[in-house]
Amino acid sequence: MNIYSSISANKNKTWAIMLLFVLIITTVIYVFSKALGYGLGLAGIALIIAGITSIGSFYYSDKIVLATSGAKEIKKSDNPELFRIVENLCIGDGLPMPKIYIINDVSPNAFATGRDPKHAVVCVTSGILTLLDKAELEGVIAHELSHVKNFDIRLMGIVAVLVGFIAILSNLFTNQLWFGGFNNDREDRNSSAQSIFLIIGILLAILSPIAATLIQLAISRKREFLADASGALLTRYPAELASALEKLSKDTNSLKSASNATAHLFIVNPFKGKNTKQLFVSLFDTHPPIEERIKILRAM
Repeated sequence: MNIYSSISANKNKTWAIMLLFVLIITTVIYVFSKALGYGLGLAGIALIIAGITSIGSFYYSDKIVLATSGAKEIKKSDNPELFRIVENLCIGDGLPMPKIYIINDVSPNAFATGRDPKHAVVCVTSGILTLLDKAELEGVIAHELSHVKNFDIRLMGIVAVLVGFIAILSNLFTNQLWFGGFNNDREDRNSSAQSIFLIIGILLAILSPIAATLIQLAISRKREFLADASGALLTRYPAELASALEKLSKDTNSLKSASNATAHLFIVNPFKGKNTKQLFVSLFDTHPPIEERIKILRAM
C-alpha cells in the first residue's frame, strides 16, 4: 500500500468506524435503559446521542484530546527551536504549519491530532524536549507530521473520543445499577424480559469497552510503521528516529494525563513505566513492539 492509497483508505475507515460506533452506542444505551426499567423512548434518544457524539468527535476530537491531555498551545517566542524544526519539515513535506502544543510532563512523548492537515496539531511533552537532541527531535516531529499527511490524525482522534464515550456509558450503567437502583415506575420491573436485559446489560458493561478497544486496534499497527517510514523519508535520516525511539523506550516515566482512550495517539506507549508484559492490557497494545520499529529503521 502506497502513501496515497493509505490516505484514501484512512478516509473511508473514518466513516465506517463512525457508523460502527453509532450502532454500538445506540445498542448499549438501549440495553442499559431496558435493564434499568426505562421505556423504549430512550432508543430514539440513544440514536440521537450516538449521532451527535460521532459528528462531534469528527469536528472536536482534537480539542477534547488536547483538553484531557492538559496540553497548552505555545507561540514561536516560547520555543523558537521547536517552531523552526516544525516549519522546516512542513516546508519539506508541503504541509500547512500546524499548531504546536506542549504537555508539562517529564515523560517523553509526542502525538499529532486534528481532522485534516489544515486543522492539525503537533503536541510534545516537556520531557521529550529535554531528553532528545535536535536531530532526534526532528525524527519524532517528522513521524508525527507523517500521521498528519496520511490522515491518521482524523481516524485516531475520532476513535479516542468514541472509545472514551463507551467507557463512560459503561461506568454510568454500573454506578446506577449498584447505587441508583431501578426505575420503580415500570410495572414489568421484575419481569423475565427485564431480567434478560439486565443480564445482557451487565455483559455489555463488561464487554463493550473491550469491543471498543478492539475496534481501536482495527486501526492497524502498520500506521506506526508507515509513519516511521514516511518520517524517515522526509528527514532522509532514519537513524535519528531510531535513536529517539531507543531513548524513549529506556525512559520509565508514565504520562500522567494519558488514558486508555488516547494511548494509541502517542509515538510510544504512554504507560511504558508499567510492566505491561504482566498485565492483561498487553494483549490490547495499540503500538507495535518498539524494538521491531528500531530494527526496521536501522535497516533502512
